[in-house]
Amino acid sequence: MAAVKAPILNASGTSSKQATLDDGVFGAEVKPHLVHETVRAELNAQRAGTRGAKSRGLVSGGRAKPWRQKGTGRARAGTTRAPHWTGGGVAFPPTMRSFDQKVNRKARRAALRGALSAHAQSGTFALVDGSTFGEPSTKAAAALLAAWDQQLPLVVVCTDEDENLGLSFRNLERVAVVAPSELDVAAVVWARSLLVTQAALEHVEARAGKAKEVTA
Repeated sequence: MAAVKAPILNASGTSSKQATLDDGVFGAEVKPHLVHETVRAELNAQRAGTRGAKSRGLVSGGRAKPWRQKGTGRARAGTTRAPHWTGGGVAFPPTMRSFDQKVNRKARRAALRGALSAHAQSGTFALVDGSTFGEPSTKAAAALLAAWDQQLPLVVVCTDEDENLGLSFRNLERVAVVAPSELDVAAVVWARSLLVTQAALEHVEARAGKAKEVTA
C-alpha cells in the first residue's frame, strides 16, 4: 500500500512539498458503524437535558377537596391540581435527564482514525506551516483557502504556538478553529476539508491513538 501523503501549504496556499502521514492514523479502515455511533454520542453529550414540568404533586395549591364527595351531581374530585384541571399538573411530566452514551475508548479512537483517513484519502486534508503567519490576517487566511480550492465547511486544528494562524481563520464564515484536544469525530465528519498545522499534527495523531483491530 502506498504511503499516505498530504501537501504542506504556506501562507499563500501553495504547496512546494508533501509530508508522509502515519499509516496507522491516516491510512486506517473506515468503519461507518463506529463513526455513526461516536458522532451520536458526541452530539448527545452536548444536549443540556434540563427540560422539566411539574406533576400534580409539585403544583402549588389544591390541598382542599373542591366539593363534597356525594350529593352535588358532579363528578367526584379530590384536588384542583389534577392533570385534567386548568392550572393542574402534567401527567407523566418530562424531567431532567442525561443523554450521555458510553462509547469505548478503542471504538472512539478507531472512529477518529477512520474520519481522518477519509479526508486523507479523498485529498481534502492538508498541513499548514503556522510560522508563515507573522501576524493575524483574515485576508491572508481567505487567500489561502481560495488558492487551496477546497469546499467549506473547514476545520482548522492548531496549537497555542499557532496563535496568529488561529486568529486569522476564526473570523471566516463556515470555518471552525479547534485545539487538538477539542477535535472530535463529529467535527471531522461535518467538515468538507481539514487543515492541521504542523505543530498540531503530533497531538492529533496521539489523540487518535495507535491502530488496533476493533470489531465492535
